Amino acid sequence: MAATNKLSVILPLLVIAATLVALQPENVAGKVCPQFCLDAEYMTCGSSDERLNPSCNCCLAPQGCTLYFSDGTSQYCA
Repeated sequence: MAATNKLSVILPLLVIAATLVALQPENVAGKVCPQFCLDAEYMTCGSSDERLNPSCNCCLAPQGCTLYFSDGTSQYCA
């Protein structure tokens, strides 16, 4: 009887602890991306100077790419 009481206390605590660990921000996969497109002229990636078709925004571009705009500004995608 005492073993059953201990189990009825320990089991819910283990379930709660496992849930809290799973909900930690570093354990949650995914990235929130803005739902708009920047009006980029082209993009370059890495050390290459090759002009590529631009992604909608840095959230959708590969890491390390740079978006270039018609007004001469640019945005590095970290």
